[in-house]
Amino acid sequence: MPLAPEDRLPANLRPLKPERFGYEQARHLLWRAGFGGTPEQINTLASWGIERAVDYIVDFDKIEYPSPAADRFDPDIIRPLTPDEQRQLRIARQTQDEETVARFRLRDQQAKRDDRRQMRQIQQWWLTRMIESPRPLEEKLTLFWHGHFATSYRTIEDSYHMYLQNQLFRSHAAGNFGELLFQIIRDPAMLAYLDNDESRRDRPNENLARELMELFSLGVGNYTEMDIKEGARALTGYTFRDDEFVFLENNHDSGSKKILGKRGALDGDDFVTAILETRACSRFICTKLYRFFVKSVPAEWKDIPRESREVITDLASTMLRSRYEIRPVLRRLFLSEHFYHDQVMNEQVKSPVELVVGAVRSLHTPVRDLNILLEAMDLMGQNIFFPPSVKGWDGGRSWINTATLFVRQNILAFLLTGKKPVGYDSMADKQVYESEKLLSWLAETDPSAARDPQRVVDFLLRLTLGTAPPTARATLEEFVHDHGGALGRDMITALLLIITAMPEYQLC
Repeated sequence: MPLAPEDRLPANLRPLKPERFGYEQARHLLWRAGFGGTPEQINTLASWGIERAVDYIVDFDKIEYPSPAADRFDPDIIRPLTPDEQRQLRIARQTQDEETVARFRLRDQQAKRDDRRQMRQIQQWWLTRMIESPRPLEEKLTLFWHGHFATSYRTIEDSYHMYLQNQLFRSHAAGNFGELLFQIIRDPAMLAYLDNDESRRDRPNENLARELMELFSLGVGNYTEMDIKEGARALTGYTFRDDEFVFLENNHDSGSKKILGKRGALDGDDFVTAILETRACSRFICTKLYRFFVKSVPAEWKDIPRESREVITDLASTMLRSRYEIRPVLRRLFLSEHFYHDQVMNEQVKSPVELVVGAVRSLHTPVRDLNILLEAMDLMGQNIFFPPSVKGWDGGRSWINTATLFVRQNILAFLLTGKKPVGYDSMADKQVYESEKLLSWLAETDPSAARDPQRVVDFLLRLTLGTAPPTARATLEEFVHDHGGALGRDMITALLLIITAMPEYQLC
């Protein structure tokens, strides 16, 4: 039976009528443009109305949030040998001075151990930012760009380069995609990850040129193998020294090239300019943004449902009109009726990061142990700074299988109760989760509601699941009745344990 017109997913970006923006829509906005919200945050955005709420989320740079000092992390754990050290090592090898060679080897091994330790500290630092930041869209976009321009510490083995790249994504989070693309071909982590640091005119490496078009900007079918070869020539000499980009003119191929129809003695910047002048670029980026913020769609353009194709095309036009600014695209999307449709809300599988960060932010649980949270995210398939390949994470339904679902439920129980997952020592985390404080907003607005089991159940379900199935409500009401009806801390925590074990909690 065909859907009634009002039930169909709109094939346009018609703005949502202001009167239709309420609690459910504000909750949806906070989850998709961030990592969920507390009852107070949801109700505040709902009371503001859609225009002010979206402005608050999208114009996050107006919200003060001091960035940690850049010198918090050591830039020199992994550093090249000085000319004098190179000379010492060369002489030691020539004279078979094994003691000196061994000293250099031990120094290198210690540096790698120290750097792995710092990489874990940087992971903890970013996870803390995602949990604490009053600018959730900034961190959500940093996560998006990390998956889009995917590089892994496993290959790079330089924690400070990973930190610098993370800061690059943050500084351009909702800024200009073109400017970010110009910076990516200068980023030490990316240059090392795709082997461009050793690309020379007599031996050009095609990795960066290929991925720059295939995965980062245009998509398959919008360039040729010759574009890759010529693009690789344009990128020769683009390398780095220590933590800084350098252009080695002697290694650069300055000859004439033809890339995406553009001719001349092209360099890397000309290559990026040619990409940005290709119409496929805006559509490719907007498809990635749509898939991340709205709903999962097939990889092939022809297989994407018409309604989504129309919206992506409209977003791409917005991007082109603003010369590749991201913020106008997101503002238009977050104001649209399409974004708040029933076929979009509560339909996306939470990524491991969204699951963990969202539980802490929306339920106000203790953070407990950052290492346990990071290890759980890894077991669930999302180890930040360690994406599985240059393609990033697949996302969507691939997050869920029997093994990851078990970890998901265990880590949520750990956050709620302090009981450590299987594999850790049995001593529970002693921090008390004051779950009853979730009801404070309800008690302030209507004291009697906070003492009414049915209304408390409804309040918790709206917060955690949005629109809950009737069976969920019946299960919780029966649990409260069977356990005496008292609505103290233990009861609220027990109810949250039941809710977070429901399949619907895996969605946002």
